[in-house]
Amino acid sequence: MQHIVAWEHSAASAYLLYSGPTMLSRLLLFLATAVFGFAQPYAIPADWTRPFPPFKMLGNVYWVGTYDLSTYLITTPRGNILINTGLESTVPQIKAGVEKLGFKLSDTKILLATHGHWDHVAGMAELKKMTGAKMIMSEADAELLESGGKADFRFGDNPESRFTPLKVDQTLKDGDKVTLGGMELTAHLHPGHTKGATSFSFDVREAGKTYHVGLINMPGINPGVKVSGMPKFPGIAEAYANTFRLQKELKFDVWLSSHAGQFRMHEKYKPGDAYNPDRFLDFNGFRAALNRLEKLYLDQLAQERAAK
Repeated sequence: MQHIVAWEHSAASAYLLYSGPTMLSRLLLFLATAVFGFAQPYAIPADWTRPFPPFKMLGNVYWVGTYDLSTYLITTPRGNILINTGLESTVPQIKAGVEKLGFKLSDTKILLATHGHWDHVAGMAELKKMTGAKMIMSEADAELLESGGKADFRFGDNPESRFTPLKVDQTLKDGDKVTLGGMELTAHLHPGHTKGATSFSFDVREAGKTYHVGLINMPGINPGVKVSGMPKFPGIAEAYANTFRLQKELKFDVWLSSHAGQFRMHEKYKPGDAYNPDRFLDFNGFRAALNRLEKLYLDQLAQERAAK
């Protein structure tokens, strides 16, 4: 649930980090957070459900998500992989997008997710039922899926963050590989946002060139999270610090993320643009975004510790 507000409690101010939704939606989320401490029922950001035409990103990697919530289709000769789902209500959009690109949803063999918040996995149960695909999730976030969100250290008590639970067929640890039809995805455990937040790296061949892709779960801080320690996640400060260190060590060519706005997809691609696999080469953009998030983390951590 990569919200676009990071609440700075002691300063009673907010950093509005663009990640896709409209300014009105961001303001509504900020007000709900300020009053209630978490995102109470409010108008779901329009860009989370707003349709967006599916398109080929590079090689065998396709976008089949909404305007802001990322869903990636990776095709192989032995079946396909879907990463993230968005909301349960957007599953028909995913199916339509896959079919519009000329593929069959029934050819999906593996379901993956970058983390277990509802805005990225609420459609997993339905997609698993429709495809019979194997659900593979990081070991630390498997409980999130199987509890339908109840096990989340921050939003577990919030009914608005619940989703249909589903069984996880296989779990991943840091460095584990997911393989299918010649594709190999490496899982990178990047906890903080959730206990099992995961990034994936993999190679894509296109026109004789190899692109090293980083699908990075950005370490944003949700409203109401205290990075100095949470009752259900006492080691959160160390988790975030380790994730920033590990992500700084990554090297890749193409940057993708859990939200379109995080990697500025809509600045790089507009529907109807000619195919260009180089448009998502943006390692410098990733490092700049990571540095901004780390500053937010360090500032909030210092303020929380000073308040104690």
